[in-house]
Formats: sequence, structure tokens, C-alpha cells
Amino acid sequence: MGLDRYPDLNPDEGEVIDTELAVTDDVLVKAFALGPGAELSAHDHPDATNVFHVLEGTVTVVQGDDEETVEAPGVVLHERGEVHGARNDTDELAVLTASLCPLPS
Repeated sequence: MGLDRYPDLNPDEGEVIDTELAVTDDVLVKAFALGPGAELSAHDHPDATNVFHVLEGTVTVVQGDDEETVEAPGVVLHERGEVHGARNDTDELAVLTASLCPLPS
């Protein structure tokens, strides 16, 4: 058993694959693999901060009314209650993690 929790993710076009990488009493880290054209719908976490870490490819990050293209490696902070989402507007795989803390009770 190794320490590396980075999964092998290979989504199809338009598909999002997600998996939990770490879950403790106070943090959740999930990986999201976005195939070409895939999207994480905009949402918010009223009681938690969310941080995207773009690990592979290019992601269009939505934050409120703003959108910005973020290439790997990249980090985006979403404050508590801020509406956010992401999509892959490229023809290549895009992978990001999302860290959420504290966990909602």
C-alpha cells in the first residue's frame, strides 16, 4: 500500500468522474475528472470554504458571475457561500481536486 491517493481517472466526452480522496472529521478532498465538454454545475457551500486545485489540463472556473480559464497547476479559492462550478471547454482531459472544510454538520 502506498501513500499516493491520486486515482486513475479516464472519463468519456461529456462525462464527469468523481471520487473521494480523503475524508476526515474536518475536511473532504474529492477528485473530479472532466472529459471534453463536461461540467460541474454551479453550486455553493454556505458553511464551508472550497478550494480547487487544477492538476491536469485546463478548466474554465465559474465563480459567481465571473469565469476564468485556469491551467494546471492552478489553485482557486471559493469563500463560504460563493457560487462556483467548473467545465472543460477543451478536447483534452481535465482533472481537479476540491477541498471542502470544515465539513457541513
